[in-house]
Amino acid sequence: MRRIRMSKIKEVLRLKYLNLLSNRQIQTITGVSRNSIANYANSFNEMNLSLDHTLKLEDEEVEQLFHSKKPLVSKISTTVVEIDWNNIHQELCKKGMTRKLLYEEIVISNPNIYSYSQFNRYYNKFVKTVNPSMRQIHYGGDKLFIDYSGLTMPIVNQRTGEINKAQIFVTVLGASGYTYVHASMSQSTKDFINSHVNAFYFYGGVPNILVPDNLKAAVISNKKGIVKLNDAYADMGRHYGIAIQPARPYKPQDKSKVELGVKAIQRWILMKLRHHTFFNVDELNEQINKLIDLYNERKVRRFNKSRTELFELLDKPYLHPLRANRYIYKEFKKATVGIDYHVELLGNGYSVPYIYLGKKVEVTYSSTSVVISLDGNVIAHHKRLFQAYTDSTMKEHMPAEHQYQYEKWNSRRILHWANSLGVFTTSLVQKIMDSKSHEVRSFKSCIAILSFSKIYGKEEIEMVSKVAFESNILKVSSIESMLKTKSYLYYYTQQTSVNNPCLNSHDNIRGGAYYAKSDI
Repeated sequence: MRRIRMSKIKEVLRLKYLNLLSNRQIQTITGVSRNSIANYANSFNEMNLSLDHTLKLEDEEVEQLFHSKKPLVSKISTTVVEIDWNNIHQELCKKGMTRKLLYEEIVISNPNIYSYSQFNRYYNKFVKTVNPSMRQIHYGGDKLFIDYSGLTMPIVNQRTGEINKAQIFVTVLGASGYTYVHASMSQSTKDFINSHVNAFYFYGGVPNILVPDNLKAAVISNKKGIVKLNDAYADMGRHYGIAIQPARPYKPQDKSKVELGVKAIQRWILMKLRHHTFFNVDELNEQINKLIDLYNERKVRRFNKSRTELFELLDKPYLHPLRANRYIYKEFKKATVGIDYHVELLGNGYSVPYIYLGKKVEVTYSSTSVVISLDGNVIAHHKRLFQAYTDSTMKEHMPAEHQYQYEKWNSRRILHWANSLGVFTTSLVQKIMDSKSHEVRSFKSCIAILSFSKIYGKEEIEMVSKVAFESNILKVSSIESMLKTKSYLYYYTQQTSVNNPCLNSHDNIRGGAYYAKSDI
């Protein structure tokens, strides 16, 4: 009960029992809180005194009546317990730990400690003195914060002297602040994911949640609470069973842990390497690895423990184990199955069962394999090809006699169409068919070229086919370009000038004999 002037105690009793006012009305008049008014009223009733007698007492006598049961000594005895708030803060980082449980454990050995509400007030006061990145409670093994340093490191090409900038990838575990650093030559999705995998092996496990900044390698869009992740990054998260929760745009508090980590890394590692000359990124990482261990071993003054010690205590026991198989970087593409029941990928063709002709499929490819899926179900699996313009065709994917939609398209029908346009068109189409390991793989190109006749007419297709056939030009895009620019006409102009004797006998034409003279 808060002490107030004794004259007000009398005033409270008078208004309460003589004027019969409510506690709220008395508060408005006297400024005494309703809780204090209720406490004074309860004490007065327990003492069983008359109102007239109490109002005639001196103020000091009233003080003895209402405060003698709460000597100052008892109040002091409840505040002498000193608490290690650093230790309390660290304990709260452990999963399942609560303030209430910690308070109850302290009360067992210190029965006269202040109330739980005071305990919370003192802890909140302590938190305000802590580094902003440490104010949030981060549970052990829960979050890994990720970002790139704005400061890069130069890599010198020994052969050309050209200088490239290595990107510095930084991760910080939430509870312990244990830090990992890795240099790569770009912030591409591939390098970004590779740095993640290296970090997981450095920590010896994976966290529950990844908290990256909104980098292009990680996030396609993050608007109004709806996050669209990069497909490859999301796939890596699924492989290791990790949730990905990017920091909110324009909310620096979401990633304060890693921002402070980046500043520390720039000061304690990158600045120490500023006078070194590195000729490749592996040399840079070798030096970083030496310094990151020293950095993590440094004592954090606030906790009087190193990040390594805090990692062993807070984060390591709660990390999830690594998968036995290391993640292999994959890329993703949407494609449409062509009439040749193949999907085009980087200049190569990969077959799917012919029943999926015309379907839009998802292609997932790595350095070793190509997987084609439809509505989440795998319909084809191939080894990755690297020789340009080669195909991977499985026999079980082929229809009978390579026919398309029950003989809607076949080589006989395509050649018949070509023959209606001209001899050279037929020869070109046949040449394209012969260039493929399976002639059905040529159907798409042949039909595209023959379809140009609907735009440019039969005569122009025949003329361009003659040029393409004799010059061994078989790509659809090249033939289309010749039609658009009419560059094939140059071929006919040259042919005319060569075969015209009148042009060759002109006085200003020197002829080949001129250049054969010995004195030239």
